[in-house]
Amino acid sequence: MEHLTAATRAGALAIAQTKSVIAMLKKKHPDLDIEIKTITTAGDSDRRTALWNLKDTGFFTSQLEDALLAHQADFAVHSFKDLPTQMRQGLKIAAVCDRKFVEDCLLSNLKVASIEQLPKGAKIGTSSLRRATQIKHSRADLQIIPVRGNVKTRIRKLDADDYDAIVLARAGMERLGLGKRISFVFEPSEFIPAPAQGALAIQTRSDDKKTNEFIETINDKDSETETAAERKILTVLHCGCHAPVGAYAKISDSKIKIHVFISHSDGTNYIAAAKEGKAQEAETIAENLALELLSSGGKEILKNMK
Repeated sequence: MEHLTAATRAGALAIAQTKSVIAMLKKKHPDLDIEIKTITTAGDSDRRTALWNLKDTGFFTSQLEDALLAHQADFAVHSFKDLPTQMRQGLKIAAVCDRKFVEDCLLSNLKVASIEQLPKGAKIGTSSLRRATQIKHSRADLQIIPVRGNVKTRIRKLDADDYDAIVLARAGMERLGLGKRISFVFEPSEFIPAPAQGALAIQTRSDDKKTNEFIETINDKDSETETAAERKILTVLHCGCHAPVGAYAKISDSKIKIHVFISHSDGTNYIAAAKEGKAQEAETIAENLALELLSSGGKEILKNMK
């Protein structure tokens, strides 16, 4: 029996995600014995700083990578959107799991089925500058208030009337069995997600041939292609994962369509574009889209952020 150790953040969502990956692996390899090693990241320790004020990358991932490089774990399970685009030396993404839910969603104790139905001046909680920017672009009257903590903590704050609504990733809600709390789901081609949102990335040591052979069996090719295209946007723009930038790619019938946006943080000067082409040319299409954003005013937006 082969034994592997999986590194994960210690929160309920991270552990649920890791258990889902282990289930996929054991379905392919029933004799695998896999234990979970929980690790507290910098992002888990700092629950006060708004994510858009963070300057460092790898806020939720670097300690897991440290464990891999120190041979304290064989693979790490990440929310792919949290991983910096620059991979640390000696590490690789061995698999991207099939992502079921890419969208953002809104939770409210008010009966609303769209952002237009929120009352004037409503208080919206989010930890994402990308989400805040798109909300302000749609409804400049809404108040954006930072919210930190895990999913259940944020829901408790909503239930305590600290907020009129909160915006979260749908994937986290569904993986925690909390889908019934969702008021509505945003259309991802209009309210554009973070690059690689909803995807789980399995990271390994590049030279660990045996582990990589196991992990690669659960790779989903379409999800790998879609997320690679979305992350290419970040690479070309040279912006951090907390910038007001979104990218959403979807493969259908061997074609891929990519939606992107960039904006000032207050929702003004909102620049959006989309392109479609062959799935095998996904990263080239993404690169061209990113260059189009830069030439259409994105370069000035990013310059003003620094």
